[in-house]
Formats: sequence, C-alpha cells, structure tokens
Amino acid sequence: MAIGAGGAIGRGGVDRKVTFSLGDYVVAAAVNGRLFAVGLGDGTVRLIDSETLDAEPISVSAHKGAVLCLTADIDRGAFLSGGDDGRLVRVAPVGTTETLVETKGRWVEHVAAHPGTGFRVYASGKDAFVLGKKSAAPRKLSHPTSAGGLAINPKGRRLAVSHYNGVSLWWLASQDSEPLRLEWQGSHLQVAWSPDGDYVLTAMQENALHGWRLSDGEHMRMSGYATKVRSMAFTRRGHFLATGGSEQVICWPFTGGGPMGKAPQEFGGAGGAPVTAVAANPLHDVIAAGFENGTVVLGQPGPGGSALVMKPDGNPITALCWNPGGDKLLAGTEGGEVHVADFRPA
Repeated sequence: MAIGAGGAIGRGGVDRKVTFSLGDYVVAAAVNGRLFAVGLGDGTVRLIDSETLDAEPISVSAHKGAVLCLTADIDRGAFLSGGDDGRLVRVAPVGTTETLVETKGRWVEHVAAHPGTGFRVYASGKDAFVLGKKSAAPRKLSHPTSAGGLAINPKGRRLAVSHYNGVSLWWLASQDSEPLRLEWQGSHLQVAWSPDGDYVLTAMQENALHGWRLSDGEHMRMSGYATKVRSMAFTRRGHFLATGGSEQVICWPFTGGGPMGKAPQEFGGAGGAPVTAVAANPLHDVIAAGFENGTVVLGQPGPGGSALVMKPDGNPITALCWNPGGDKLLAGTEGGEVHVADFRPA
C-alpha cells in the first residue's frame, strides 16, 4: 500500500510492519518529532523511534498505577503523562522522567500542551490547571462537574474543557477572565477544535456528538451512532470530522457552513466490528481507522472504499497515531501489542 500525491491510496502493500509485545493495555499514544510514545495500563511509557524500528522500545517507569493520559510536550521529543497515582510526569526523549505535579488522592485524567505558546494544562476532578512559566504558580480553573476532556485551540490561546451540561472556554494567558460557557444538556467527554478554530465538538456519554460554531453560536447535533464515540479526528484541512462509534467510519462535512442538514459520508468496515479509533494523516487526506476485532484500514470519505493495513486478530485497537511525515502509522491494542506500519512511497 502507498499514499500518493493528494492522499490517493495505492495497493502496493505495506513496506513492512513491526510488532512489539509490551504486555499491558495500550491506553494512549502520542508522537513528538521522530518519537512515538505509548502509555500502558502498568504505568510505563514506552518510547519508539520511528526511524529505527529494529530497536526495542525504551521502557520508562512513569507511574505507580496506570497511565491515564498522554500527549506531546512543548519540547521536541518529550511527552507528558498523567496517572492514577496523581502525578503529572514529563518524559524526556532519552527516557528520564521529571514529576511536574503531584496531587495526593486525585487522578490526573487529562493533559494537553501547545509548543507554540508553551502552555501545559492538566485536569484532576473538577479542576484544570494551567502551567505557564516555570516560576509561575499553576492557574486553577474550576468547573461545575468533573472534566470530561481538554483541548487547546490551534493557535494555542484558548482552552476547551468539557463537563456535564457543556463546555467552558478559557483564555490561557489571562489570569482573571471568566469562561465562555457553551451549554447543552448531558455529559460531554472528549472535546476537539476544528483546524480553523471556529468549531468545538464533543463526544457525549450517549451515542452522539454535539458541537458549537463560535462565530455565531450555532448548535449542531450528530446522532445515530450504534455505540459511544470514543475517537474523533479532523482531517488535515478540516474538511471532515472522522469518528468511530459505528461499523463504518462516519465522516461529517465541515465545509460550506458545517454539517447541519447534511448527511455524513462513510468508508471502511470490518465484518460488523465497531470502529474504536481514528487518526487523520498529517500530510494527506487519508484517515486510519482501527476496529474492535483488530482490523486497521486506510480510507477517505466517500465511495472510494478503503485499503486493508492490518488483518483482524481479535485484539481491539485502542490507539492510533501517525508520525509527522505521514508514512508511519502506530496502532496500539487492548492486549498490549503495538504495531507500526511503514508505508512505501508511491
């Protein structure tokens, strides 16, 4: 298989696939430069060099419990990991760790960072905390209920925190501003910004998405899913929002005013298994999708179909992540296996 100019998918086959058996549930995956990182249920973070896939991953003891969240840090090659031991840990590219925050008796459940503006944010219970310069105390942002998700907008200036009955939008650089409340009844979990920063989307506890267009306050509701949506990703230019939660990848259009009144496009399928993870290629209009039965496919919205990357093995895909060059795809599984597919250039 090859990814050609404009994101066209060829049928040349995967150049090679490397598999690492890491022994525990893959909770999350992230990438920073040439390094992939995966956070595991045993509290370790494993670092995988995408340029030297023959080398064994570096194992980092990050937490005394499970890893709950993972993201690229503001420094190249580093990562931030939150765990159920109440610690926020920085993992350096060489595998050393630094505990940035320790909260007794609380979990660090969500983390986000923006290298352009240097902000780091983590959430524990009802509160989010903004870490700016090293000498400054964290800024506490309180919410009516526990945070369901965090996302920093593309410009790195605003923070979206999802919670029960909506989303709170904060200005990161302001020390005393009140949030803009985006309200909608129900429990809001994962949250995402569109690449142009005008849309905020949440996956809800029910089998639906909700969104807001910030330019005019317009609401949008996307329902009809078979299961809860646990993964969503905008394509590189923001034309589509790809989502799991169904037997095919559901792609909502975000051109010409957004998805209101428009039917989604679909692709993929793996014998009736639900889509558990999606990831948009950073350079091409291609979406990777992982399924509950272990299948991984590449595809594009519309009738063009999809191409098989990994055959089903019964091991659910829990995380997907592309490298910045868009030619290597990491897939983590519930059983603790990590596969890296290396695509031959077209």
